[in-house]
Amino acid sequence: MKVIVIGASGVIGSAVADEPAGRGHTVVRASRRGPVRVAMEDPASVDALFEDPAVRGADAVVCCAASGRLTPLDEPSDAEFTRGLHGKLLGQVQLTRCALHHLQDGGAVVLTGGRFDEPTPGGAFTALVNTGLDAFAQAAAPEMPRGLRLTAVSPGWVGETLERLGMDPSAVTPAAELARTYADAVAGRTARPGTRTRENRLPYAARPATVLP
Repeated sequence: MKVIVIGASGVIGSAVADEPAGRGHTVVRASRRGPVRVAMEDPASVDALFEDPAVRGADAVVCCAASGRLTPLDEPSDAEFTRGLHGKLLGQVQLTRCALHHLQDGGAVVLTGGRFDEPTPGGAFTALVNTGLDAFAQAAAPEMPRGLRLTAVSPGWVGETLERLGMDPSAVTPAAELARTYADAVAGRTARPGTRTRENRLPYAARPATVLP
């Protein structure tokens, strides 16, 4: 199986790329820099991804690249407040639509959302983007042609991120364990197409990664 991992240079993306490689699959690592480049907020870049010779014939694409950041509701700049709209939401929607025409039959598209279990200061727009992506995945999954599957994974904090922030990483899932959630989504081991697989959301709540059976 050939798997494209977008955002493969990040904390989660690098672990997600390592997991299928360890299972014997061919992994194409895509990021803003490197041999295979893509910027999720740039529609032309997303379109061009599937024309790259290294990507042709792929069976699955996993996006771990796009993200938003916590921004106060009273942020004076609309552009700053809505950061993440074009990359994390619209970019992943476009990625899905492009993948329809390029992935092998029976392949998979795995997107990355997120979720706050409790109201988080500065998280209003990020919550909106994540909810929209989840809704898109669940509604679009039944329309996927040629046996293609669409799944949105909702990761939270990972141990490596907390460690960089000087916090206790033992309370949450390490990136390598989260990567198995993505690998299972690529393989189709979720409850149904479009299922949002859940991960621990809060930095102090120990909760194992799960994929619905």
